[in-house]
Amino acid sequence: MTSLPTVRPVRDAIRPMPSVTAAPYNSSDARRLAQALRAEQLGLYGFADDPDITPATDFDPPQGLFLIVRVGEEAVGCGGIRLLDEHTAEIKRMYVTDEARQRGIGRYLLEHLEQHALSRTASRIVLETGRRNTAALALYQRAGYRLCPSYVPGRDQDINRAMTKPLGSSSP
Repeated sequence: MTSLPTVRPVRDAIRPMPSVTAAPYNSSDARRLAQALRAEQLGLYGFADDPDITPATDFDPPQGLFLIVRVGEEAVGCGGIRLLDEHTAEIKRMYVTDEARQRGIGRYLLEHLEQHALSRTASRIVLETGRRNTAALALYQRAGYRLCPSYVPGRDQDINRAMTKPLGSSSP
């Protein structure tokens, strides 16, 4: 008798596709995810900026935008973008929950934030992440971001990594 090959279940094949929607920065999902990001940063570094100090108006359209990523009904990621000047946009508070990582959700969110920056005529994006956040550093580098001098006064170069990416037809 010939045995059939073992079929392994494919868990991810039946998961809903992610969706992204704009949300106020002071919405309950945005606050919950931003606080989860802060808790993760506290675990890595022993300190972190309090997301509640950031004014919600920093992400108000048209100068800014805050996005929530959902898989089904569950909010699993967030990120904001705001214009620093007419040519420069900054990504802030980008985060994906542990359970939703390694599924391309961070890249999906990053692409949406970049598209918004392009729609606002920004020619470059800047962001900061911590040097111990190796997954974020790898994501940003794969997406064409490069290390740059800090654009935030007083940041510790042993902890913070500033990155930038040109936007438009010449971007990777």
